[in-house]
Amino acid sequence: MSAALREPEPRYISGADGEWEVVIGMEVHAQVASEAKLFSGASTSFGAEPNANVSLVDAAMPGMLPVVNAFCVEQAVRTGLGIAAKINLRSGFDRKNYFYPDLPQGYQISQFKTPVVGEGEVLVELGPGIARKVGVERIHLEQDAGKSIHDLDPDSSFVDLNRSGVALMEIVSRPDMRSAEEAGAYLRKLRTILRYLGTSDGDMEKGNLRADVNVSVRRPGGPLGTRCEIKNVNSIRFVMQAVETEARRQIAVIEDGGKIDQETRLFDPRKLETRAMRSKEEAQDYRYFPDPDLPPLVLTEAFVEGIRASLPELPDAKTARLVADYGVTDYDAAVLAADRASADFFEEAAQGRDGKSVANWIINELFGRLNKEGLELAASPLSAAQIGGVVDLVAKGDISGKIAKDLFEILWTEGGDPAAVVEARGMRQVTDEGAIEAAVDAVIAANPEKVEQARAKPSLAGWFVGQAMKAMGGKANPQALNELVKRKLGVE
Repeated sequence: MSAALREPEPRYISGADGEWEVVIGMEVHAQVASEAKLFSGASTSFGAEPNANVSLVDAAMPGMLPVVNAFCVEQAVRTGLGIAAKINLRSGFDRKNYFYPDLPQGYQISQFKTPVVGEGEVLVELGPGIARKVGVERIHLEQDAGKSIHDLDPDSSFVDLNRSGVALMEIVSRPDMRSAEEAGAYLRKLRTILRYLGTSDGDMEKGNLRADVNVSVRRPGGPLGTRCEIKNVNSIRFVMQAVETEARRQIAVIEDGGKIDQETRLFDPRKLETRAMRSKEEAQDYRYFPDPDLPPLVLTEAFVEGIRASLPELPDAKTARLVADYGVTDYDAAVLAADRASADFFEEAAQGRDGKSVANWIINELFGRLNKEGLELAASPLSAAQIGGVVDLVAKGDISGKIAKDLFEILWTEGGDPAAVVEARGMRQVTDEGAIEAAVDAVIAANPEKVEQARAKPSLAGWFVGQAMKAMGGKANPQALNELVKRKLGVE
């Protein structure tokens, strides 16, 4: 961790008889961005008709043999390099044995003893100058199961195997997080890295990013408690709620004289509670053994280094560069770099302009309006060039900040070139001192009693500024207007 960053202060949960510390680890399942599945050529497209994307391999037909999709391996290695992890040049696939109706083989092909990616880390920013370094224990490749559907018929369940065999990266963290906020920030940062790398779209609504959250509690500085795993949490907000809910449940059980059983639980976001799903399995319960149909996965240094050379600029590096190159604040740089498209949009708009002004317009005005309308940046009615054009007009003094907001509204609803709109609608601000002075004189002449009040109480000069601005249709140069009012009234 950089010397300029410090770890967050300890955060505790107050129980009935003292304080408790929550300890959190996470297993994140990220769907690999690939057009084909891990061991077959079947499509991974989302939204297809049930069982439309199923090959004979995915359906576990007799005699069908899996063949590793090399691109999925490349994506896993790329992810590992993106979190500064060790890449294991020799890894292997194992069979994880369990029965479920949507698991056609009766086992899942995964990596148990020898994952393709070893130890790495994710730096999680938690505030100005505050960060937590979360260790990643491993990343392994595995195939997804299908989906059981129970609500189409009161007497039957249905199985959709479209997801069966889709490649997943299971990213296993160490128990380094200490609050619900840290867990949410970790998952958010990890998703950002995956999107920058192009190795997963991280779309939690589609199930392409899911988290199993391990929660335990202990007395501050004490030994680790018994953990419970909250399975398949599918939003960052739900992850944070699940951590808080489960931690408080465990504290209540322990303080009531009970003990925590290691188990798998489910989180109900409507009731804000976790409930037992099953006792937690250990590795031996799955009877892991090497998959006899798949040889060891052997990579070369040249293969790994070729991927390393193709890595894009990652979020932490981009944040630092935006601060250095454009003079934006650390906060603004972090907001812009949180999404690759946002950072690219900003850099396009900021070329040859004051970076701070451009960042303010994008973060406060554009992002604020997009959030209000429920739109993604890709659907923005305003382009980077239009934002840059607005900033140019303000910088040249052609329009004031207030007029710029009116212009923004016109561009949002009607489009057009900012400079052309200003000319066509007569929005250019008045900088002619004579015209401004005439408006000020008129207001002063019409309100002699307020003149005396303002001279006794200089803060009332703002009333004259407002009246003169109103008389000029909001087009007076604010700085010139303020100076003239003060001079005419003889106040500072």
